[in-house]
Amino acid sequence: MSHTYEKLSSNKAKLTIVVSAEKFDEAMHKAYLKTRNQVTIPGFRKGKAPRKMIENMYGEAIFYDDAIEAVFPEAYEAAVKEFDLKPVDRPEVDVKQIGAGQDLEFTVEVFVRPDVELGDYKALTVEVAPKHEVTEEEINARIAQDQNKGARTVEVTDRAVEDGDTVNLDYAGSVDGVAFQGGTAQGQTLTIGSHQFIPGFEEQMVGMAIGEEKDLNVQFPEQYHAEDLAGKDAVFHVKVNAITKTELPELDDDFAQDNNFDTFEDYRASIVKELSDRVERNYEISVENALVEKATANATIDMPKAMIEDQANYILRDMEIRMMYQGLRMEDYLKYTGQTREQLAESYYGEAEQRARVELTMEAIRKAEAIEPTEEEVAEQIAKQAEQMGQEVETFEKSLTDEQRSYLVDTAAIQKVVNFLKEGVTVVAKEEAKAEDAE
Repeated sequence: MSHTYEKLSSNKAKLTIVVSAEKFDEAMHKAYLKTRNQVTIPGFRKGKAPRKMIENMYGEAIFYDDAIEAVFPEAYEAAVKEFDLKPVDRPEVDVKQIGAGQDLEFTVEVFVRPDVELGDYKALTVEVAPKHEVTEEEINARIAQDQNKGARTVEVTDRAVEDGDTVNLDYAGSVDGVAFQGGTAQGQTLTIGSHQFIPGFEEQMVGMAIGEEKDLNVQFPEQYHAEDLAGKDAVFHVKVNAITKTELPELDDDFAQDNNFDTFEDYRASIVKELSDRVERNYEISVENALVEKATANATIDMPKAMIEDQANYILRDMEIRMMYQGLRMEDYLKYTGQTREQLAESYYGEAEQRARVELTMEAIRKAEAIEPTEEEVAEQIAKQAEQMGQEVETFEKSLTDEQRSYLVDTAAIQKVVNFLKEGVTVVAKEEAKAEDAE
């Protein structure tokens, strides 16, 4: 078996493969054994006709397809491995010579991962939004999250309904004195100010006492889901059964100690650090994204359509998995949007092409700079992944397949490429960049 290789373009290769006559004759015999039960030769029971008789009646070409199918995978894979090709599409096969007693010769044209002509990628200048400064409002909002976790519900017995209270009530609605479907309920829970009910309902309940009954005059919105009620005036007879309120813990040292800090000052400082660290990381990510985007834009890549289609289908598979977690089905989504799966995939071609370009550019820089992660860097990536999976590092690492470990090695390598790009970067705030352009 012999192979020759010809580069047709930056993203397409041509292989010429020759399979020896001996090996092809073996494949022809296997094809005969497979085919003989499917043909009828007068004077022979089905499956018993000699190969020569079948060839005389139908021609030896009757065995060609099965014979080629038998030898092609091994021959093609050997050629791909020999020339270190990375096909991205189905190969196109053209048989040049075939016949019993002859070498089988065929050519294969196939799209492969394209060459990348790198442009500038060192010491780049990128524009990003200025680093965000943490505000008092953000700090207070974050503290409020912890405060709400410690909230407790308290029954109110000594006053009337106030905004923010949760009320247990009975109600019966009517339009022109006639009750309507869905307008009556007992023991309903409603938080005043939540705007769960139609406009005016909750506001008129403020000031009602426990046990009090009252008629509330409201109007259904013009755009209402029940068309027979849209825009109509209604009366709801309501009765307040009980009132509760949410009581928040005081923001003091006791609150801090409940959150594992000695003083409220220590607790607040930890919140400021948490938010500041998040801002810093988001800023670093924006710089990294801008760098990768610019290095990719500077590269020249003749992208095969098959790679874009594969990446778009990957996006769809990821989308389908996320839908499943939400209790949705892709089939239902496609019906709702009036699209086929192919049309939906095509709508992601732009994003898919950019993803593929980024991947190829990062790989090309990795190769050009001979960047490989150290064992420590790989271990760090494995530990990070284990944490995300909620597993112990040792247990997670033992469960990894060779393919999964290789993926994590590549992930560590790409992060190292990004760190390399950051070494000489000049970051310009977008507002500053616009001002310079204006001058």
